[in-house]
Amino acid sequence: MKALVTCLAVICWALFPLRAHTQKPDETAGMAMPAYNSHDHDIPTMGSDGSAHAMHSMEERHLDMGPHMKMTSLRELQPGDQEKADQIVQAARKTAEEYANYKTALADGYKIFLPNLPQKQYHFTNYWYAFQAGTQVNPEHPTSLLYEKHGDDYKLIGVMYTAPKYASEDQLDERIPLSIAQWHAHVNLCVPPADKKREAWGSNAKFGLAGSISTRTECESAGGRFIPQIFGWMVHVYPFEHDRASIWSVERQARGHMD
Repeated sequence: MKALVTCLAVICWALFPLRAHTQKPDETAGMAMPAYNSHDHDIPTMGSDGSAHAMHSMEERHLDMGPHMKMTSLRELQPGDQEKADQIVQAARKTAEEYANYKTALADGYKIFLPNLPQKQYHFTNYWYAFQAGTQVNPEHPTSLLYEKHGDDYKLIGVMYTAPKYASEDQLDERIPLSIAQWHAHVNLCVPPADKKREAWGSNAKFGLAGSISTRTECESAGGRFIPQIFGWMVHVYPFEHDRASIWSVERQARGHMD
């Protein structure tokens, strides 16, 4: 039964953007924005060509804050922001302790994203929770658990929350205060054509999230497939750290994807 519910959730998650596009703007004003836009004819899925190239590119080298990554602006601290953020950290820590053993995470429906690709941080993703994150944040149900691999074992180091790619900064601030956390998104991905896949790797890469191509015009001229934003908004929380800056470390988020 649980497998059936998860399967239906993923299907609904994929179909929701199509339904949203048929509604008038005022009908969707109070809803979470869809995950993909009308320009993305080939919606990337976990493990598809687009997502695989994204992960390879993020692992290839540090992207700093160049044309392939965008982040929310850091806001002034408002009354109640720190308390709200601390509550999220407490819930994240509780969840992380529950899944310290990665086998427990697998048993509860988390799936390893691209397990055969060497990564700094492995994302164990729960697609039902990802679907739920389309409308609200549940601190006890992170979309992904973050693990470091040590031999055949995995050590849990953090969790990841997500939001739809068209969520506004005000909507993200409602989930987790932007005075505390900075959400990030991976953008301007040019997926190479089959005969140019090697040009997505190395220090002189043209394609991928480490490539020199960062616009639709350049990408299409090179024969690639342009994806304005791969995945939705993401924010990592490292609840076992001992100071707030480390718990919400933006640099560690980037390092985990890209070094």
